[in-house]
Amino acid sequence: MSTAIAPADVPESPAVPERGRGPRWLLRPGAAVLAGVLLFLSFPPRPLWWLAVPAFALLGWTLRGRRPRAGFGLGHLAGLGFLLPLLVWTGEEVGPVPWLALAAVEALFVAAVGLGIAAVSRLPAWPVYAAAVWILGEAARARVPFGGFPWGKIAFGQADGIFLPLAAVGGTPVLGFAVALCGFGLYELLRQVRARRSGASGTAPLLAAVLAVLVPVTGAVAALPLVSDAAEDGTATVAAVQGNVPRLGLDFNAQRRAVLDNHANRTRELAADVKAGRAPRPDVVLWPENSSDIDPYANPDAYQVIDRAVREVNAPTVIGAVIAPETGKLRNTLIAWEPGKGPVAEYDKRHVQPFGEYIPMRSFVRLFDSDVDRVRRDFGAGTEVGVFDLAGTKVGLATCYEAAFDWAVRDTVTHGAQVISVPSNNATFGRSEMTYQQLAMSRVRAVEHSRSVVVPVTSGVSAVIRPDGTIVAQTKLFTPDVLVEKVPLRSSLTPATRLGTLPEALLAALAVAGLGWSAARSLRARRTCRA
Repeated sequence: MSTAIAPADVPESPAVPERGRGPRWLLRPGAAVLAGVLLFLSFPPRPLWWLAVPAFALLGWTLRGRRPRAGFGLGHLAGLGFLLPLLVWTGEEVGPVPWLALAAVEALFVAAVGLGIAAVSRLPAWPVYAAAVWILGEAARARVPFGGFPWGKIAFGQADGIFLPLAAVGGTPVLGFAVALCGFGLYELLRQVRARRSGASGTAPLLAAVLAVLVPVTGAVAALPLVSDAAEDGTATVAAVQGNVPRLGLDFNAQRRAVLDNHANRTRELAADVKAGRAPRPDVVLWPENSSDIDPYANPDAYQVIDRAVREVNAPTVIGAVIAPETGKLRNTLIAWEPGKGPVAEYDKRHVQPFGEYIPMRSFVRLFDSDVDRVRRDFGAGTEVGVFDLAGTKVGLATCYEAAFDWAVRDTVTHGAQVISVPSNNATFGRSEMTYQQLAMSRVRAVEHSRSVVVPVTSGVSAVIRPDGTIVAQTKLFTPDVLVEKVPLRSSLTPATRLGTLPEALLAALAVAGLGWSAARSLRARRTCRA
């Protein structure tokens, strides 16, 4: 895409104030909000992934040729239109203040992206730089503050889309870049077609715009051979247990023993079905995060309930437990429990959730929301990568929130995982879209690393996903169930797994180069005017 699209190719409407022209000055702000809403609508549970492309096209029309300050404001409006509805589940049980605060803060990253896109929008081949700026914004949002919040990465809305194979090429950054580039390229193509009709544009800029649309689609088609669900290392029969919770909301764990008993009972029922020939014998049984909020090490009765269920099903079982040491922080732990042996290995969640599992700036936050005191004792973060060897099957572990972070899933695969488990607890978010958004992440991760992904959840939706991203079985919300499926085991590494953070770093460098070039052009223009 080396053909230049010079800023003089197509005359821009002057960036003079549009006030005084009736409601026309509201057109771009309204378009910015609409672009954000279209991005939201492209996310699950709606199968409308393709809406992301016109969303970026509309965002391109909104921001191209704007001054950086206007780009910031328009970007913030787009961010609010996107993130306010996407993150509404964060206020499901605690009211609107945390939801509005989170959406407003995260929208500031989109505002900065809007500024950047406006700045690079007059460069040759600007759709490329604009898409890279979007990925730079996502990279920043995934890291700060408090370890970042990557929820709403464009890639996570593409689990059903034609661009999905690109996840195996360069992970979520390359997948998201392709979607954004196609959208910005679509707007540039329409702009060039209109200009060519009026005689204001040549063939080269038109061809460059066509390439901006076709290259991402062609790249996705070319990446299809990387998507495979062949069993390289044989197969394993896995069981995902969804025990359900006594009631919805933040107080679901007030009946912690009921949650534990639910999962133990479902496991014992599975054992009875296996004995009667109604279900295949599982090689591995997976319980969700927080399936035992009672510390089995400190409570003999909880230990006995778990041990009995594991003995009866006669398969190594991963238990999600809250470990409460006498001193120090709590631990969100996954325990490998073997029949006849008991606990044999542990994994402590490495990326604990701010304002959910620990409260930063507790005294300050309490001024705005007293619900922070529901978290009476903070959780601490683990340091070791989670890969359990369960009767010869190597299972990588990414607990709930960790599935949103590229590094947290990749580490398990580079440490030998043949299948990935994402045990989660979504009970506090009721019947919101959160569980479907998280399930889509796991589908993208399956393709990204070419691994089966099993998602055991306390209250739904639990699922079994093949390495090509297809869901072979799933449960309903707030329904006790057990999924038993045979999944392929794989050990080969995709380019995305091998490359790690390199694609994201290269796209970020491209964005910085574009921003630097734009700044240099602006500086030269100012000096010329002064001269």
